[in-house]
Order: sequence, then structure tokens, then C-alpha cells
Amino acid sequence: MHLARVIGTVVATAKVPSLEGHRLLVVQPLDEEGRDSGSPLVAVDTVSAAPGQVVFFVRGREAASSLPEKFTPCDAAIVGIPDEVTWEEI
Repeated sequence: MHLARVIGTVVATAKVPSLEGHRLLVVQPLDEEGRDSGSPLVAVDTVSAAPGQVVFFVRGREAASSLPEKFTPCDAAIVGIPDEVTWEEI
């Protein structure tokens, strides 16, 4: 599971049937200190996240497994919204 910030939405005029009814959001992965890390990516929203929110996301097979149809062609999915995130120096 990884942390990211929602930075945008994607509008798709056509989707595979297993993605119908699910929003696609652009997320910016975050590192251990809450800074941007890597390139933004598109993730299926399973928790009704909003722009600006910090979210948990999963990739690969775990992303597809988070959807009702287990064989959905999906590489990233938002699976949680943390109540609070604290970055501390260790």
C-alpha cells in the first residue's frame, strides 16, 4: 500500500464494462516524508476520494482485486482515505 495525493480527474468516453460506475483519478505518489515521489498515475477510485485528499492506493493484482469484477484491467486503485497522516523523523 502506498500514499498519494489526488491531483485530478480523468474523463473517459468509453470504458471496459467492469469499470463502468467507477471514477478515474490522477494521483501523485508521496514518499516517506510526504513529498512528491515519481510521476503521477491514474487510479480507479473505490472510496469516493476528492481532489487534494491524501489516499492509500495499491498496484498490480491487488488493484484489480479491490474491484467487484476480479479480472478488471486495472493497475492502480485507491482503497482508503487515512484520517490522519503524520511524518516523523526516525
